[in-house]
Amino acid sequence: MVKKKLKLYLDTTIPNFAFNPHTPDKQEAAKTLFEEIKTGNFEAYISQVVIDEVEDTPEPKRSKMLELLKETEILAITGECEELAEEYIAKKIIPGEKEEDALHIAIATYYEVDALVSYNFEHIVKLKTKREVPVVNMLIGGYKSPDIITPEEVV
Repeated sequence: MVKKKLKLYLDTTIPNFAFNPHTPDKQEAAKTLFEEIKTGNFEAYISQVVIDEVEDTPEPKRSKMLELLKETEILAITGECEELAEEYIAKKIIPGEKEEDALHIAIATYYEVDALVSYNFEHIVKLKTKREVPVVNMLIGGYKSPDIITPEEVV
């Protein structure tokens, strides 16, 4: 039997923490996740939202993050993704000024990845988001919701 590879959507916090020496445990977990992806244990995806956020990072970290992500497939932001993100904001799951966070969740949902991997504990990896996003996804379009997890839960 062929084992199906898990499809992971990585938000911007994951490449960011790979180069964050201030949190060695998270840095190690993020680096290990990228090693697992590189060896083919997982399929990894990002979006233009991630690229845009990385582009706002100062050098030399920006170049290191882009290098780490260069083999990662970029998922397009569709109208459906934008509608889902707007719904998360309308339902007050994600604050209006954090549209990028809502888009990360919407893109992961729309493309039916298995998990959204993040270290954003303020808006993404939190109980309210984990509980309310699946309700919105089901009501809006019968979307299957990704698991919302940290790298430690993957590796």
